[in-house]
Parts: sequence; structure tokens; C-alpha cells
Amino acid sequence: MPGDVDSLRELVIDQLSLAGIADAEVDADLLIGHVLGQSRGEVQAAGILRKTLNEADALAILALVDRRARREPLQHITGRAPFRALNLLVGPGVFVPRPETEQVAQFAIDALRSMPDPAPIGVDLGTGSGAIALCLATEVPHARVFAVENSPEAFEWTSRNFAEVGAPNATLEFGDLADAFTELNGTVAVVISNPPYIPADAIPRDPEVRLFDPAHALFGGADGLDVVRQVSTTALRLLRSGGVLVIEHGELQGAAIRAILAADGWRAPATHPDYTSRDRATTAIRNA
Repeated sequence: MPGDVDSLRELVIDQLSLAGIADAEVDADLLIGHVLGQSRGEVQAAGILRKTLNEADALAILALVDRRARREPLQHITGRAPFRALNLLVGPGVFVPRPETEQVAQFAIDALRSMPDPAPIGVDLGTGSGAIALCLATEVPHARVFAVENSPEAFEWTSRNFAEVGAPNATLEFGDLADAFTELNGTVAVVISNPPYIPADAIPRDPEVRLFDPAHALFGGADGLDVVRQVSTTALRLLRSGGVLVIEHGELQGAAIRAILAADGWRAPATHPDYTSRDRATTAIRNA
């Protein structure tokens, strides 16, 4: 049993690397830090100083490492997922928010901030953990933000995150995005959605996604775009003239989504790459 942080850290990195974890060093630091109550920097400093480790902590860390080596998502093990300035509660039954969605959310944040309304309204369709809605509410505090989720399993996590963040300008509703928030028809400034968009017959590459993310949040019908079509319809109902729509999607779906939006009468549909130069989001503006 390793008796110091440095020896244990090296053991954990080796074990995670053998399991095919791409960022083994990052995950090692985060798992050790989760047990010890330390940040990544504190774990690395403890390793450099070869600080001693008691057996109970070492055993607890190795138990978590074994779970991660079986490709259980790191966020399920720690119970938390960082998203922009938030640290959200996540676990089985809810989609774990991804770093690339942080950039997609920026489109909606920028659009809300640019609106002349004293209290612009933003809507997040299919909010999952609540990541997008809560970052809109906290980063654009003069906005009013509404979010809807229709998965009972996910909604438990969403409700906990809304309660923990406590944004007074954020409203959560359980229901289907197709008929959500009819009282807001024609008044919304920004609609954003990260819908399920994987085609039904596609097999996700990563075991963390394939084995642990809820299918409800992944698969969007035969071509992956069934929910996107509904998002377009709902957003047309909700948005006022000049309102902005933001949709996250797969890297090969931009052209198809632009075609859907153009056929529905949206103005200026445009697809935007993420930081890895992969197409990640499409935006459009509601006509008068």
C-alpha cells in the first residue's frame, strides 16, 4: 500500500492509463483530491513534498480508481460536474454537461446581453442538469430564464441544482418542450437547446457515454434530428421578432440543421465551430 501521495499518484496514473483514460493524470489528481478534500494543485504539491497518506484514505482512493478504470464517468464518482462558474450535482439518470457546451452557452449569453429589453427572457429547452439555464441566469442576472425537462430521472438532479444555485431569476418546469411555456409565446428573446442528436443506429464511441449517459438524452430518432425539428417549431412559437435560437449538435449535422431552419422560415441560419474546429452549434434569428 503506497504510503505517500506521490507514490499513490503514480500508481493511479498508471492504472487509469492502462484502462484507456485519455487524461489519466487529470483524473488521478481529481480522484485523490476528492477523497482528501484538496484541489488539483494541492494534490500535486502534496506529491512533490511526498506527504504521507494514511491507509484509510489510500484504500478509499483506490476504490474510486477501480470504478473509474471500469469507465464509470468521473463526474458520477465525485457527484459533481464543473460548468463555467458552476459546480453541478450529477449522477445516474442525467446527462453530464460537457466542456464544449460551455462555448455553446456563450452564444445565448451574448445574445441575452445584447437585447434592449430591461429583463430579456431566455428559455432552455431540455435542460438536463440545468447547466445552460443556470449559467444564463447567473451570468445575465437581469434576464429571466425558464427551463423545461421531461425526464423524471434527470429532473431530480435538475431540481437539486436549481435549489443549490438559488438563482432568483430562474424558473424550472417539468414537461415536454413541445408545449412548454405557452404563456411566454411571442415574448422570448433567446431560446437555446442541447437536444439529443445521435442517430438511433449510431453507437457512441466512449464507454462513459455508451454505458452511463441516459439514452433519452442521446438519441434523436433515425437521423438524430427529430428533437431538433421540434425545437425549431417550439422556438418559433416562443420567440419574438428578432429573437435568437441556439442549438448544439454533432459535428456533421450543421448543413442538415440549417436546411431545417431555413425551411421553417428562420433568418440567417449559421453554424459555428467549437475550440477544436468541429461544427458544434447553429444559430438563427426569428423573422417578423
